[in-house]
Amino acid sequence: MNPEILVKLTKMRMPYGKYQGRILCDLPEPYLVWYHQKGFPEGQLGMLLHTLYEIKLNGLEYLLKPLR
Repeated sequence: MNPEILVKLTKMRMPYGKYQGRILCDLPEPYLVWYHQKGFPEGQLGMLLHTLYEIKLNGLEYLLKPLR
């Protein structure tokens, strides 16, 4: 995994929607599950949200803590 992706998850903010302005790694898991069912958006944001979904699904949030 590219470490830059983890850094982006701790720095980038959600650009729109219910959680607009929230840092991606702070998005609640049910929101990510909803995106997983609906389909992640195209592009970099979709890739980051899908990665975050996998991190939370597998209990790997500890990977993000040192980067915060």
